[in-house]
Amino acid sequence: MPSDSPRRTPVIAQEVTTEIPVHLLFRDDDTQQIDLRSAMVARRQGTGEQPKVKAGRPAPPRPVPQRSAPPVDPDLAERAAPALPGWTGAVAGACSLAGIGALLWGSGALPGRVTRLLGLTSYPYHGIGFGVWCLLALGVLLALFALGGLGRAQVGYAWVLTIFGDYGGTVRRTGLVWMSPLVLRRRVDVRLRHWRSNPMPAVDANGTALRVVVLVVWRVQDTALAALGVEDHERYLTEQVESAVARVLSQLTADVLHEDAPSASAEGAPTLRNAEAVGDALTRMLSAECVPAGIEVFSAQPTGIEYAPEVAAAMQRRRFAAIDAKHQDSVLTSVVDAVDDTVNRLTARGLVELDAYERNALVKDLTVAFYNGRSGAVEG
Repeated sequence: MPSDSPRRTPVIAQEVTTEIPVHLLFRDDDTQQIDLRSAMVARRQGTGEQPKVKAGRPAPPRPVPQRSAPPVDPDLAERAAPALPGWTGAVAGACSLAGIGALLWGSGALPGRVTRLLGLTSYPYHGIGFGVWCLLALGVLLALFALGGLGRAQVGYAWVLTIFGDYGGTVRRTGLVWMSPLVLRRRVDVRLRHWRSNPMPAVDANGTALRVVVLVVWRVQDTALAALGVEDHERYLTEQVESAVARVLSQLTADVLHEDAPSASAEGAPTLRNAEAVGDALTRMLSAECVPAGIEVFSAQPTGIEYAPEVAAAMQRRRFAAIDAKHQDSVLTSVVDAVDDTVNRLTARGLVELDAYERNALVKDLTVAFYNGRSGAVEG
């Protein structure tokens, strides 16, 4: 006769168990050297709730070590250069040329055809005196100085001026401007630009060879540093991208396969598949490294992270094996839960009276039957 109070004999009687990955159950080699983590199995009494393993929190990503950026010359900072509107230089040059023509006309040095063409009175030529020569030389110098300083500034570009080897300032005005003809001009592109890298070699935290493509959005913020602080600011950015990619990708793994993550907490570990986190780390690092070059980095996002061709086939086989092991693990877990529930129901309702040997035999038969049934249903 069944008793009033249900009898429940748990299949798993221990409170402290050891997690064994399912792929290790089918190995023939020695597993004594494998580090197995212990886990607590808790069950609420009086309920049919199945045992639950208390999984730890996902391990936080390891921070990328920060290094001090190269020092920046405090005297080399962008400042506005003296520049005038272009019409002032044009007017000054025109006035100088007009003065030169007036001196030549008054001294009779202009040819008769020119005076008749302009409708002017012709004067006899008696030579040019020393004073007139000085005025003509001054007029020529003024005309060259006024017209030689004219320049056309385009939108999205800036002029970096140097005078006698010293930084003279930056002109960011557009249109026709006048700058001193004694300075050397160097045009710098200050537009918002993007650069897509070629596939770059890198390795993850496990040393697996990778190929990475990065898209960088940037612009020149300080023209003085970009033009004079480094030899080539575009090449500087390219090499810093390669360095940042190598440092960031070496902190994480490309994938967490089943054989690499025996515990539940490891399956939630960050990987390189999280493009947003990897992009944020790259952007922060590049922004700090490009300050000495006057470059402002807005974003550095990986557009593709793939295994290198020499390891792609091997990693694909490992991925398939990890998927198969994970599938077997899920099937075995559901089978164990079903067997535990079945045995407990039979014994609790008094339908069977089993000793230890009979219980073990029943558990074995039910496990084989349920496992074959679940595997066949999934394959079908």
